[in-house]
Amino acid sequence: MIDLSLLGLSDKNSGAYTGSKSLQTSGKKIECSSPVDGKMIATVDSCDFDNYDKVVSLAQNAFVEWRLWPAPKRGEVVRQVGEALRENKLKLGKLVSYEMGKSLQEGYGEVQEMIDICDFAVGLSRQLYGLTMHSERPGHRMYEQWHPLGVVGIISAFNFPVAVWSWNAMLALVCGDVCVWKPSEKTPLSAIACQNIVSDIFSKNAVPEGVCSLVIGEKDLGERFANDTRISLVSATGSTKMGKAVAAAVGARLGRSLLELGGNNAIIITPDADLDVAMIGCVFGAVGTAGQRCTTTRRLIIHESIYETVKSKLTKAFMQLRIGNPLDENNHVGPLIDKGAVKSYLNAIDACKKEGGKFVVEGGVLEGEGYESGCYVKPTIAEAQPHFNIVQHETFAPILYLLKYNALEEAIQIQNGVPQGLSSSIMTLNLREAELFLSAQGSDCGIANVNIGTSGAEIGGAFGGEKDSGGGRESGSDAWRAYMRRQTNTINYSQTPALAQGIKFDL
Repeated sequence: MIDLSLLGLSDKNSGAYTGSKSLQTSGKKIECSSPVDGKMIATVDSCDFDNYDKVVSLAQNAFVEWRLWPAPKRGEVVRQVGEALRENKLKLGKLVSYEMGKSLQEGYGEVQEMIDICDFAVGLSRQLYGLTMHSERPGHRMYEQWHPLGVVGIISAFNFPVAVWSWNAMLALVCGDVCVWKPSEKTPLSAIACQNIVSDIFSKNAVPEGVCSLVIGEKDLGERFANDTRISLVSATGSTKMGKAVAAAVGARLGRSLLELGGNNAIIITPDADLDVAMIGCVFGAVGTAGQRCTTTRRLIIHESIYETVKSKLTKAFMQLRIGNPLDENNHVGPLIDKGAVKSYLNAIDACKKEGGKFVVEGGVLEGEGYESGCYVKPTIAEAQPHFNIVQHETFAPILYLLKYNALEEAIQIQNGVPQGLSSSIMTLNLREAELFLSAQGSDCGIANVNIGTSGAEIGGAFGGEKDSGGGRESGSDAWRAYMRRQTNTINYSQTPALAQGIKFDL
């Protein structure tokens, strides 16, 4: 169990926070149980619409003041948030692991991502660069600058309960925006813990109440988010189905959306691969977070000449996986998030078998001592065909499909032949193969790797995908621009007016 008081939590928690203050909410009670042991952790009273409106209205008011703080001063506040996360890394990481079910090391790693993005954002606060352009008109100067958008709404998923929020929030904050966060109703306690950590820092720095807010609820609250004209940008992480609904609602009001959606990620293994390196990337990519990452490896596209060798190595590796309580660092794989996810896992196995798939490592639900929650499943491997309907879809579970190819162009076609386009990899020591994979005729994903797996992104690079994966970019590089509006400025410092394109207009 977790000592909730260490992170400012209790057995009963509010579902709305304006910053340092919690509101008395009257929505549906959310019961938070751990998939680790099935035990109740705490309850949260979800945010009703009246309190949601209070939170967003206060955020609007806070923006009027926050946008006037110099960006480096905003960055200093984010720096202190990073330091507070360092101090609370072990406590928060353990809560993430227990509430979500990912391994303890992955829980710590997720908090480390938050620390890293804080460091990145601090530097960014002094680098919100614009451009200058030469004007065609004498005595004129042109330049562009970037201004904060306003209220940024962040909808995050259960599989990364805290890191994805920080990717958005820390960048938005240094850009001068204010944030309202709606976490997954499956992992609200980790979100409240983050709110408590941030609020303490904000109070010490006299940050306006409402700059960083939290609302907790179910689908109807997310719909309210998407349709709210007061929210300038909706950044949503989740399924493709959810993303399409958000995009339609936000687009109808001509708002902005940043979408990070599902993945159906593949690794191509060529005859020139270092198989020792490849196995590590393939196995962790397939079973890390029990297959519940958007970057999870779901397909292995293997050259026919090494197919049997790779299959044998994978089978041996899967048989050695230790499945159990993720708080025990000796275990490799924890539980799925809930019994609904277990049902989806079993349905996918049945669907694959009906289409002709052959399972070389059988799946199933684990029972008995240590598995009382009913959420522990066996990572499984199936031989399949690229055209199988189930292979075309993302299943948030540790199911790995083996596909065979003859020529690299065929492998790339298989890799690209799914609706999703998030992450991809090739395992090869052949420079020509690697460069072809990274070229315009290669992977069509937002992320393309060589000799590493599909999961595990660094915050320095922009994160996101194409096609049904949403097209958004978060975290590093120039992803900060999504949280700002561009303005082009022209200044006439001459004593005579001049029109563009040489137009004459004499009075």
